[in-house]
Amino acid sequence: MLDYGTLKLAHVACVIGSYALFLTRGIWMLQESPRLQQRWVRVVPHVVDTFLLASAIAMVVMSGQYPFVAGWLTAKVVALIAYIGLGMLALRRARTRGSRLAAWVGAQAVFIYIVAVALTRQALPFVA
Repeated sequence: MLDYGTLKLAHVACVIGSYALFLTRGIWMLQESPRLQQRWVRVVPHVVDTFLLASAIAMVVMSGQYPFVAGWLTAKVVALIAYIGLGMLALRRARTRGSRLAAWVGAQAVFIYIVAVALTRQALPFVA
């Protein structure tokens, strides 16, 4: 069985991989690149995100800190839902290039917020 430190390291690696894939797919979307249609581009992000979610759930269970109990964790979950929604708009659902760009930039802002919450364990990480 993994210890918490190893699990956290795996989680952080998944965060980096997930964001790198999202950033790359967003750039390709803006360039209207045919690379977006490659099979690995449609599969690998889902695999990474599945490991990311599984590691997050395992860390919650191991730490005993649960959403709707720990405010900072609740903030991360709500922000994650926003990030997923904006990501779906950016990469699939939005009809215009401008809307896709706005959703892509918005998703990155939410990602930065999620990381800041994770690092500070504060729901309002940018408030002194």
